[in-house]
Amino acid sequence: MERIKKLSGTTVGIDTAPLIYFIEEKPPYLSVLEPFFAEMEKGSFLVSTSTITLLEVLVYPMRAGNYSLASEYKDILLHSKMITVEISHSISERAAGLRAKHNIRTPDALQICAAIETGADYFLSNDLRLPDIPSIKIITLDSLI
Repeated sequence: MERIKKLSGTTVGIDTAPLIYFIEEKPPYLSVLEPFFAEMEKGSFLVSTSTITLLEVLVYPMRAGNYSLASEYKDILLHSKMITVEISHSISERAAGLRAKHNIRTPDALQICAAIETGADYFLSNDLRLPDIPSIKIITLDSLI
């Protein structure tokens, strides 16, 4: 919880996995994500993601016919204090540069660049393959537990 409090006053970009772990209540990450999203709703810090997250979180519920789960995802992405950024030409171009330099996957590059576009100080992910990016600090969920 103390590490979550240190995010106060910042902007945090968030990858898809942490949102899935929160909505689907996956241990051991729920103990970190519940206070994270509670602090977001209190306005302690801003949280942003991209429309890529919307695409990624809806696939499984739609495939399984679980429309209530799909609705939960849409609710937090579209009706909470989370900022959902559409992928623009400038984000795509910046992501191409990130891919060229760091050889990361397209969705990861787009997510990180969408976070940078919102002025994010941090990018919360659970992807240990993400390299250090000079303009944003990558935080893994494991480092917060």
